[in-house]
Amino acid sequence: MTKHMSISLTPDFERQLDEAISHYPVSRRSAALPLLHLWQEHFGYISDEAVSYLAAKLELPPVRVLELVTFYPMFRRRPIGRHHVKVCRTLSCALGGSHELHTCLQQLTAADGDKYTVEFVECLANCGAGPTLMVNDDLYSNVRTAEQARDVLKKYQ
Repeated sequence: MTKHMSISLTPDFERQLDEAISHYPVSRRSAALPLLHLWQEHFGYISDEAVSYLAAKLELPPVRVLELVTFYPMFRRRPIGRHHVKVCRTLSCALGGSHELHTCLQQLTAADGDKYTVEFVECLANCGAGPTLMVNDDLYSNVRTAEQARDVLKKYQ
């Protein structure tokens, strides 16, 4: 197990990172996004230490990795709760009440911050049945009331 700052990496994970880099022989910088995806999939988020580690691995200034992490909304800078609640905010869901649903879900989960993370996403590809939300990998359609939102969350208690 390799240790960098307070990050401990298994040899298998380091091999995954190296293998991803090998697909970009001309410019290691091109491997930055694939490495960030691997990192987030493995650890759940991308910390400042991760940015430093990946920048060193790619022989880049840390700001070059950080600019990707802060630009792309799919990257998280802090851990998420045990249950990841994603609310679609694209037009059809927004017209159906997704902003109100998001507010309701935040209120319902406020006391369980380490259990739930509620956030907007751009599209859950269920435009005809909005507002739509996803908890972890489970999709829920036509969630329009606080009672319906509460019923969904009860499944994850």
